[in-house]
Amino acid sequence: MILEQPLGEKFVMLALASTDERVRRGKGTSPGFLFATLLWHEVLAHWDKMKAKGEAKIPALFQAMDTVLDVQGEKLAITRRIAGDIKDIWALQPRFEQRAGKRPYALLEQPRFRAGYDFLLLRAQAGEIDMELVEWWTRFQNAEGDKRAEMLLPEAAGDKKKRRRRKKPANATPQASDA
Repeated sequence: MILEQPLGEKFVMLALASTDERVRRGKGTSPGFLFATLLWHEVLAHWDKMKAKGEAKIPALFQAMDTVLDVQGEKLAITRRIAGDIKDIWALQPRFEQRAGKRPYALLEQPRFRAGYDFLLLRAQAGEIDMELVEWWTRFQNAEGDKRAEMLLPEAAGDKKKRRRRKKPANATPQASDA
């Protein structure tokens, strides 16, 4: 159970306190965000197991998300829309680690960026990740133009996405002419 995990309990309690504060201030709350926080450490446990087995990081995350949501779907009435919101928040988490090139700019444009950022903040407050990452994103989203560009980290070798070349069809050999 989530509350038996020390980081899980702290994380959920911080999320609930944050939600209470939003309600007191008359701000909206999202069931997707709440479910994402309640189920995150289940996803994390599955994700860690899969990575330990040698699965690639992102496919392992998506598999863990599906596993947890399938199990919870039998117990809770989580609509497709809410499940989509939950997955969006979870899927953004590894993207916050990418602070080089065009990726941070693209992340800012994501419709669920703010929810993902708030979720990242809760993770840092719970001690799951380093607060430095949240501080960087706080400064980055508030900076403009050149200041933002100066904040980007240098790209490490192998960071750039490799483009796959399309293979030529097997029947694309030149035809001999009948002359």
